[in-house]
Amino acid sequence: MIPRYIVNFNTRSLPRRRTDFLVIGSGIAGLYTALKASSFAKVTVLTKKKMGDTNTERAQGGIAAAIHSTDSPALHRADTLEAGAGLCNVSAVEVLVNEGPDRVRELIELGANFDRLDGELAFTREAAHSRRRILHAGDSTGEEIQNTLARSILRENKVEFLEDNMVVDLLTHDNKCYGALVWDNIKKEIFVYYANVVVLAAGGAGQVFRNTTNPEVATGDGIALAFRAGAAVMDMEFVQFHPTALCIPGAPRFLITEAVRGEGGVLRNIHGERFMPKYHPGAELASRDIVARAIFTEMAATNSSHVYLDLSRMAGEKVKKRFPTITKTCAQYGIDVVNEMIPVAPAAHYMMGGVQTNLDGETSVNGLYACGEVACQGVHGANRLASNSLLDGLVFGYRIVESSRSRFKDMPEAVELEFAYTELLPCRAGVTAGIRQKIQDIMWEKVGIVRSEDRLKEALDELSRLESVLLHEAGNMEDMETYNILTVGKLIAQAALLRTESRGGHYRTNYVMRDDVHWKQHMVLCRNPGGEICAFKHDVS
Repeated sequence: MIPRYIVNFNTRSLPRRRTDFLVIGSGIAGLYTALKASSFAKVTVLTKKKMGDTNTERAQGGIAAAIHSTDSPALHRADTLEAGAGLCNVSAVEVLVNEGPDRVRELIELGANFDRLDGELAFTREAAHSRRRILHAGDSTGEEIQNTLARSILRENKVEFLEDNMVVDLLTHDNKCYGALVWDNIKKEIFVYYANVVVLAAGGAGQVFRNTTNPEVATGDGIALAFRAGAAVMDMEFVQFHPTALCIPGAPRFLITEAVRGEGGVLRNIHGERFMPKYHPGAELASRDIVARAIFTEMAATNSSHVYLDLSRMAGEKVKKRFPTITKTCAQYGIDVVNEMIPVAPAAHYMMGGVQTNLDGETSVNGLYACGEVACQGVHGANRLASNSLLDGLVFGYRIVESSRSRFKDMPEAVELEFAYTELLPCRAGVTAGIRQKIQDIMWEKVGIVRSEDRLKEALDELSRLESVLLHEAGNMEDMETYNILTVGKLIAQAALLRTESRGGHYRTNYVMRDDVHWKQHMVLCRNPGGEICAFKHDVS
């Protein structure tokens, strides 16, 4: 059972604040939304760590947009639909590819310094793209975009920015969101933030799995918050495992961008044999799900924990110039990328699923919006096309602001309703000790790249046995994150068990074929009043 709230509280006894827009998250989606909304409203951004602790900051490859003269939104649309394996919302894809170029041009106007060649924007190609349409800033594109938006917000000085503040739960009544309970991790206390508009931009959930490219903050908070508040979530079974993360004992799973393969890098097994051509005609440039499963299969066949990424086809100086962060990071672990192959293995990377929204970012709870990786309007389908994620955050963040702008003058002032909840047992010190790692191990071993019915059932049973911790209120940020990881893990496992086919990022050994007759549909999950997970299908738009 998933409780409605994870702390006991009474708003009468808590400090209260008010704002117009409460934006939860400081990645590309949150910062861009806050920047645009600050032109007409009071905006507050909450982030549970620091401004730069985001998936955006770690994004290496680039941002896709049909800007080059040889490209077009129609071609970008076709590539996105092909990668999405029949499950994309076509209208959402059309919004993404048609509005995306203007959003990227706006980034450039704000000062984003993308790489250029002879004075013109330089483009690279990544898997499943038919054109070189990826703009990049070395191999630190996300960091460049993050810094550009942060500088713009600080320069405008119109946005209240609160670091070390984690949203505990959303406050709702009669299916309307009125604000949030917030944990001040410096003062170690809870306060209330009332708002007219609440925007979830809290990023992904990679930390649900043992091996991930995501930072420690990516604990699925936004999805868990929305689900507990009664919002529908969709496509939770579709998790993208990035094929190539640095795999060295004791080292974090540092992302080796797909652009390395786009520029000529090839994959070899531990015997030095190139293997991707036997798995797909596109070889290293096949879609991510195919490459990840091929590596998984090759590792099993060779009884190895990794394969190798070989950059020898690229000139040494080009490697260092084009991928300086990768070169530097590998060097820290004794790997010379010019003369040595990089040991890599798949790792959890991106959620295609998330909080269900329409094309204006509206969720099934009034006053609650979502954009970026936490949201799911169906634009990525069953498998995200490389470098569409940063674009997604911009495009749908913009649409949230524009939709809200037209109604803002008619919105009533933030209503300060009184809320109370007293159903949980008191906080118990150490209640979540060791549980996070158990969840991550279960999810990686039984709900990972390759799934089976038996192991999915085992995963759900094991996760359910851990649910007893949810009877106690969370006492600190570690508890809150663990509760969120457990909730999101159950949602992923439940959806994966229900979808009896293989499609995109979801692969079932006992249903290896795609089934368009029965499963060309989205899986939508909701929480019923008793805290149980309810599921229903939703037709692809």
